[in-house]
Amino acid sequence: MDDRQPSSESVSTETHAPQEPETPQASPAPQSGGEALSARPSDAERMRTEPLDPARTDAYLRRLGATRPAAPDAEALRDLHLRHLRAVPFENLSVHLDEDIALDPEALVDKIVRDARGGFCYELNGAFAALLRALGYRVELLAARVFGPDGPGIPYDHLALRVHGGDGHDGPWLADIGFGRNSHHPLRLDSREEQPDPAGVFRIEETADGDLDVLRDGRPQYRLEQRPRALADFAAGCWYHRTSPESHFTRSLVCSRLTESGRVTLSGRTLVITAADGSREERELTDAEVLPVYRTHFAITLDRIPALRG
Repeated sequence: MDDRQPSSESVSTETHAPQEPETPQASPAPQSGGEALSARPSDAERMRTEPLDPARTDAYLRRLGATRPAAPDAEALRDLHLRHLRAVPFENLSVHLDEDIALDPEALVDKIVRDARGGFCYELNGAFAALLRALGYRVELLAARVFGPDGPGIPYDHLALRVHGGDGHDGPWLADIGFGRNSHHPLRLDSREEQPDPAGVFRIEETADGDLDVLRDGRPQYRLEQRPRALADFAAGCWYHRTSPESHFTRSLVCSRLTESGRVTLSGRTLVITAADGSREERELTDAEVLPVYRTHFAITLDRIPALRG
């Protein structure tokens, strides 16, 4: 999924998604709490999402250090995208703290805003979609499969966003704040040209089956389906990544955030601070240093040190 941990700017422990195991489809998979999914509503009902109320929207914007944009346009989206990457860490701590992950827009927003936490792709892009809709953008959830050594990973491996401006004519953009090797700024989803970005040179290619491959510096990152999905559709992928011993997220512990001068990452007990010029400072933390580092670098307050599950 996700949306793996930021690789080129972080520690070299990245592992791509495993090659397609026999993963349950979204309908029979347990939800994050382990309960069976309820019967599916109609497509129209599944795609309809109530926007955040004004108070919650403003609280989310404060979390990003942003003000409410004058219009849902490209400039505002670009600003919000970068602010989110810098303010809200990519992290999989819930997997190793035995915390529930509920794929519900309000719960995802509460985790980021009320609890001052981050998350992985389903959480970060799910919450960001709710914010963008509340600001007047038209947002669709898209499923992707992350490329590993043997090709694309499992279905619903990753969640990304297709975004249009409020009038429906501005866009489409690919917004993705839940993938470690992705762009700092939204990409034009309808362009097949190279798109330079601080994270590299990106290009989007069409596949023979009608999907889209997202490439960074010539290397495929993930394969994106173009059919819109509902958040509930990602329950199987989320369940797999939080429970399977084959998932990268059960085998690694990571918290990472883009900074104005580079990136800061805590991978297990290894703290890596990367500068804009690529130079990096790396050291192993003692037990006494772990919780203060989460507070200082990621504004995350924990009552215990996360332990790698298994």
